[in-house]
Amino acid sequence: MAPSRMDPQDDYDVPEPKVVYDINVPYKASSDEYQRRIEERTEFPSYLPHWEQGQWFEDFPIFDYEDPALRADPKKPNLFSADVSAQPVTPRMGTILTGVKLETLSQAAKDELALLICERKFVVLREQLGFLHSGPQFQKDFMSYFGKLSRQPVTGAIKDHPEFHIIHRDGNEEDIARFFKHKMSTTIWHHDVSYERQPPGYVMLGILACPDIGGDTVVADMTMAYKRLSPLFQGMIDQLKAVHTSRHLIAHTKASKQLVRCNPVDSVHPVVRVHPVTGEKAIFYNMEFPDEVIGLKDQEAEVVMKFLMDFVRNGHDFQARVHWEKHSVVMFDNRTTLHTGTVDYDTTVQARHLFRLAAMTEVPISVADSEKIRR
Repeated sequence: MAPSRMDPQDDYDVPEPKVVYDINVPYKASSDEYQRRIEERTEFPSYLPHWEQGQWFEDFPIFDYEDPALRADPKKPNLFSADVSAQPVTPRMGTILTGVKLETLSQAAKDELALLICERKFVVLREQLGFLHSGPQFQKDFMSYFGKLSRQPVTGAIKDHPEFHIIHRDGNEEDIARFFKHKMSTTIWHHDVSYERQPPGYVMLGILACPDIGGDTVVADMTMAYKRLSPLFQGMIDQLKAVHTSRHLIAHTKASKQLVRCNPVDSVHPVVRVHPVTGEKAIFYNMEFPDEVIGLKDQEAEVVMKFLMDFVRNGHDFQARVHWEKHSVVMFDNRTTLHTGTVDYDTTVQARHLFRLAAMTEVPISVADSEKIRR
């Protein structure tokens, strides 16, 4: 199914929401007094969320894509220079790099970084103050090397740069208290922007401010999750496809009478996708955007997908916890991981402020399509 959008004037008969859609994200501008306070508390005031009226985005057309990791030297000599150190986060996933300066990487080094992300699922780059101060346009140009940048359909972005998704929590205790009146946890395991026809493959998170303790991002390896399933169960979900949609996100934002920049998108993706670089199979389903499993009755889909998501929640032996340090950057493979933020810190003491840039890549490859390509 190609992406579909509803008419811009369509209304949604949705009651006023009880809670924000995502507790980590600001969906509306706050008071002038609050704005002044957070500007005084941040090193990066130009990266605070901005609501720019009058923006409207149409569909992304289908585009050709070649993964830069396919050009990389497997030994990665351009990325791993003599002054670069690498430390694994867990034996199977995640690498912390120290000594890399993103703003100075050559094209060959970027190719090798892409390959490392594909192999290790995510890479943490410490001490990236120079890159974080390089400005929005430089950062967009950098991430555009890895794919076409997505745009924010809702929420605050950087002024004149709607490709930036701003995550900001600073003294929002009332929102959090209201959230916990109706919810038991702030965690929501998701792929970023999976509703696009060509969802992001590479995602960057740049940490601008963070608590000394808490506010970690937890990442799950969906290739390992797939491998843990029995061959019979694998064979069943290999055949399934699900509708991923931004309709609920858009409806919630409209019901909250907040800024919307585009119409909803519906896309059909395989529940198991094949990675174009590593050839690994990964579960491509999450707790945020999938709306329907094609070919299964509602009760069947509910049982199967609840099983998969409960399996991910409990799969601590294929998860990793990213501890944020100020001026760090994380890049992860959105095709083979799920992730969730955690709100386990006092937002009145320290802010959690970061940006996200998401580079869209290939149309997800199903197991059946992968087998056809190999023939």
